[in-house]
Parts: sequence; C-alpha cells; structure tokens
Amino acid sequence: MEGFDDPGIFFSNNFATQEPRENQLNLQVFKKKFKEFIRQFHEGNFNYKYRDTLKRNYNLRLYYIDINLEDLGAYDESLAEKIYKQPTEYLPIFEEAVREVADELTAPRPEGEEKVEDIQILISSDGNPTSLRGMKPDIVSKLIKIPGIVVSASGIRAKATKIAIQCRSCRAVQVNINIKPGLEGYMLPRKCNTEQAGRPKCPLDPFFIMPDKCHCVDFQVLKLQELPDHIPQGEMPRHLQLYCDRYLCERIVPGNRVLILGIYSIKKIANAGGRAAGREKALVGVRAPYIRVVGISVDGENTGSGTHAVVTAEEEETFRRLAADPNLYERMSNSIAPSIFGATDMKKAIACLLFGGSRKKMPDGLCRRGDINLLMLGDPGTAKSQLLKFVERVAPVAVYTSGKGSSAAGLTASVTRDPVTRNFVMEGGAMVLADGGVVCIDEFDKMKEDDRVAIHEAMEQQTISIAKAGITTTLNTRCSVLAAANSIFGRWDDMKGAENIDFMPTILSRFDMIFVVKDEHEQNKDITLAKHVMSIHANAGSLNEQTLDGELSLSLIKKYIHYCRTRCGPRLSKEAGEKLQNRYVMMRAGTREHERDTEKRLSIPITVRQLEAVIRISESLAKMRLQPFATDTHVNEALRLFQVSTLDAAMSGSLAGAEGFTTEEDHEMLARIEKQLKRRFAIGSQVSEYNIVNDFVKQKYPERAVYKVIHTMIRRGQLQHRMQRKMLYRLS
Repeated sequence: MEGFDDPGIFFSNNFATQEPRENQLNLQVFKKKFKEFIRQFHEGNFNYKYRDTLKRNYNLRLYYIDINLEDLGAYDESLAEKIYKQPTEYLPIFEEAVREVADELTAPRPEGEEKVEDIQILISSDGNPTSLRGMKPDIVSKLIKIPGIVVSASGIRAKATKIAIQCRSCRAVQVNINIKPGLEGYMLPRKCNTEQAGRPKCPLDPFFIMPDKCHCVDFQVLKLQELPDHIPQGEMPRHLQLYCDRYLCERIVPGNRVLILGIYSIKKIANAGGRAAGREKALVGVRAPYIRVVGISVDGENTGSGTHAVVTAEEEETFRRLAADPNLYERMSNSIAPSIFGATDMKKAIACLLFGGSRKKMPDGLCRRGDINLLMLGDPGTAKSQLLKFVERVAPVAVYTSGKGSSAAGLTASVTRDPVTRNFVMEGGAMVLADGGVVCIDEFDKMKEDDRVAIHEAMEQQTISIAKAGITTTLNTRCSVLAAANSIFGRWDDMKGAENIDFMPTILSRFDMIFVVKDEHEQNKDITLAKHVMSIHANAGSLNEQTLDGELSLSLIKKYIHYCRTRCGPRLSKEAGEKLQNRYVMMRAGTREHERDTEKRLSIPITVRQLEAVIRISESLAKMRLQPFATDTHVNEALRLFQVSTLDAAMSGSLAGAEGFTTEEDHEMLARIEKQLKRRFAIGSQVSEYNIVNDFVKQKYPERAVYKVIHTMIRRGQLQHRMQRKMLYRLS
C-alpha cells in the first residue's frame, strides 16, 4: 500500500488497514445510541416519528428513511457531531443500527423474507448552505450542504458493494470483499497467497471477479453547476461531480435547482490514454473532488427558493401592506429600470411577465402555461437590451443570452459523450436552466431560423423533447421568454410594413405581447429625454437605491416576486370571464374603421392563443396584489396592454402575413401574382410598371395587390423600375 496514493482510499482520514480496538468499541457504543434514537425519539403526544416511519417504509418495501440532522442533535448532540465531522465512519454504523431496529420492528416476517434488507439513510438539514466557491480542502470527508443547478445526468449503472474473486490457477475463492462507497473501485491483488503443497506458485494477476456472487447497487453521476447569483462577473461557472446511489438515483433531472447534502470526497484522476501514462508518477497525490450525496432537496417549481426560501414575519407583513397599496401597479412599473425614460406600457408589460399567470393542469394531463412571453421589436438605441439586463437582475431565476451566440442545443438541451466513461449524458441549455424563471434573449433576429424553430415547443408546451443517441426523454422549460429584436433594415421603416420583420408567423403567434419600439423625432420629447440622460450621468455616483417617491428597491422587488409566485395562483372570476368572452367575439368579428379602404373586411388579429394571453395578463395583475381572483379591472388593463402592444403592431400593417393577421385568400393571391412575375421576368429585369398592372387587372386581379407585389420585388432587387410618364402622373 502506498498510503495516500492507494486507489481504494477515497477520504483523507482513514489510512490504516485495521481499526484500533478502542475505536471498534467506541463505534459499538455509538451504534447503541443510534438504535435508541430511532426507538425513542418522539414529538408531542408521543408521536414516535422515525420508529413509525421505518416500520411503514419497510412494509411498503421502501428500504430507506429520512433523518433530520436537527432532530438527531436535539436528542444527542454528540451523535449529530459525529455524523457531521466523521460521516464516512459513522454513517455505515447508523445504517447497521437502523437495519437491526427494522429487524425488531418487522418480526415475525412472512416465509421467504427472513433476511433483513439494508436500509439507506437519507439526511436532511435546515442549516445554511455554503457556496461552491467557499469550499476549502479542510472539509474533505466532512458533511457539507451546497446549492446549485443540475446540468447533466448520466444513466443508471451498477456499483459493487461486496465482491467475490477466484484464482484461475488454484481455484481458491475469496468472498465478501467489501468495496468502499463512492466513485473509487477495487484493485485486484497481484499475487495469490494460497499455500498448496506440491503445486507450483500461482502466476501474477491470477484473480478474476465472479459476477454471480457480487452484491451491487444502482448509482448515477450528476454534474452540479453553481447558481448564477454566486458567479462573479467575468468568471466561468464552477462544476462539481455528484455520486448518488440506491434511492437517490433518478430523483432529479437536468435543470432542477437543488440543495445537496453530502460527503466531500476525493478520487484518483484517471489518465487520459497512453501518452499521459508516462506522467503517472508526476500526478502522485493529485486528487479530484466530488460529493457523495446523502440527501437531496429539490426546488419543485424552480423558483430560486435556495436564496429566497426564508420569509420572516416582518417581510411577510411588508408584502401584505405592499399588496394592499392601491398604487402598487404604478409603483412596480416605475421601479422597473427607473434610469430608462418613458416606455411606460412596456415596463407594465414586463412587470406582468415577472409575476406571470397561473399554470393549469387539466384532468386529461395536458397543461396550460402561465408564463408570459414578450417581444420587443424596433429601432436600435431604444433601451431594449437595458430592459433585458434589468430583468435578469430582478427575476428570482433568470438566464441572459444573445441570439447570435446561441445555438439550438445551447438554448434547449444537448446530448454529449462523457470523456471518461464514454457514455452519453444529457446537458440542459439556457431554457432548461431558467425553468421557473425568465430567459432573456437579446438579438433575437440574428438567430438562425433552425435555432428559432427549436424553441417553438419550449415556448408553448414548455417542454423539450430529446431523441438522440438512444436517449428519449422530455425536459421542463417552464419559463417566460423576453426577447429583443431589430427590424430587418436596421431601423423601422413605416413604408415597408411587413418587410421590417424577418420572423415566421409560427414564432410570432407564441408571443403574448409584441411591442414595436420606434425612435420618433419630436422636439419636446427629445428635450425631456436629453435632460433625463444628463441628470443620470451627472448624479451617477450619488444615486441611492430609492431615489424617487414610491420607487421600490431591487432586493424588495425580487423577494416580493418570489413570494407572489410561490403563494398565489389566481383564477379568472365568472363575471370577468364573461366580459372577456364577449370582447373576444367582438374582436374576432372585427370593425370596419381600419379596413374602410380595403376591398374585403379583414378579421382583427386575435386567435385563441391571444385570448389565452389576455387571461394570463389578467391573472398576473391579480397575483401582483395577492388576490385569489382576476376581476373586471384586471381584465380591462390586460385588454388595454394587449391593445397597445400586439393589436397596434398588427393595425400598423407591420405584422401582415402572421398567423391570423390577414386573410388566407389575400395571402394566396399575393403569392400567385409573385409567382407569375418571377416566371415572366428574369431577376434584375427592367419592367414597365404601368403595363404589368394593366395585364394583371385584365386577369381580374386587384390593382392594389399588384402594386404591392411589384414594389416588394423592386425593393428586394428582383426587378428594376422603368418609369413612364403615365406612371409618374398616376403616382403623383
């Protein structure tokens, strides 16, 4: 044995091959205490918590028990201290004690079940977690609690706990060889020491493992990434390997935010092939850390409860007073990016997005999303990216990404091959990691079309289906999407209408609100904006968190959003539902004011998806005030927000061609005209607009539609203009 470099050793405080006699006696004393704890610990009215749970779980064939470390400390502080400081020695003793108590509690057992099963102990603790960066080498082999996000998970594999080996030469068998838990294996002996007279000595490396006499357990390897809040600016996020076995396997999937309780362990670094083998001597003493998990706490809704879980009585009282404030909606919208001037309706929409509607699960198993998706579209320099950055800071769970630097796999999920085991593992992308929060996508228009298509399912169904490399699974992406995009020409051109947008109708229909942001030139507005910018730059160093009257601080908004999302799930009241139903029918029927100059009446751009969007906005306004039902007032404001965003964008003609935004017959007619023109003229041909229009009018096509197609093709460079006098007169 080479001491520290022995691959069988995975913790730092156990180098001896044989336990001293005093230590053995000490372990037996503690084993007796552990048994007494399971038997005797009770809460009020003699509710024997662990004894009853153990018996119930064993009878249900669930061979595990959850132990709270604070309960253990309340019964006997020395027991909790031993589990905390020397878990590698005392946890197996604890499991033995629990197994013996289970034997007593479940006797007599039915025939064929005389053997008592091993019981796994899962530990939970209410203590404060430490960050991944705060872990020091002196905590090796001690119990630690850390928060993080699980980014990848391996498949289930088998780990031997006891093995039997046999010599090929003399057939000698060694059974019940204990394998230490964790990621370390067992090195087979190089020599056979069986003494046999008259026979030659066995050769080197004679042993092989007898699989049928081994005892194995399931294990899974996970990859934990530190929480985004704990990553310093400009640093790479740190990762740590987790080893889960038995009943801890398959409890979590990539994207889950978790609190891990486990033993900080070390393992030997595997050599990466032949050339590295020559450096083995240089790597003596170098070990890689990992955590042997003994308890997992999963944040079910991924609401960032790792950092905001504890709400004090004073904070709760503050939140109740805040919810009762009649001006809360205005205060909340004013507190969103206060350094940005104007954009009042957009800030109100972002406030609704942060709170979100109510997620509903139907009896048939289908879900209706509660998260609101919002698209900001328009000119550069209108503070779209600043709003995205602010939302990233204020949302309890948020991931910021840029469209140009994001692929489909980076946004959704990828399947990669583990460099060590060569097995396929699944890694969650930005939308999986933002589960329960907001994903902010800047430069949404710069994304490739294939990558945008990949997030269709994630935006509406809120799941991502993976079928790659033999892995078929579904991950949750219950997040809101806040996207910012520029028009196709850089700046918004009112004359070009639908050509400003380079998005498919399928992606546009998944946004609940679409804001067209224009940089309008108006003297009074420009003067006010310039004054605002000057005051911000002049007072940048002296601004406090609360500068304006009624403005809320960043930390308070963050905690309040988390409190509302976890405590409140409002529904639409009956009266508000009827009102919305009538308004929906009226909007579908449409009005004639906007289409007075058109040849046929167009339906107002509202589909069932947009109706659900208005319902979600109404619920978010009720949630903001911690109210159980969305009333008429909330529905009116939701309809107003929908009017100033999506409907106004649609009425301006900027979304013509999107789903539900023009009639199908018109769209087909324009496509037919374009097809005929392409067939008649080569690309770049000079054409007489007047003659073409006359030809098509004779074929019973509307004159206005032909003009639209010709102008579109000229702007694209597919045709060149040859003006005639009649045409000039006509256009003037």
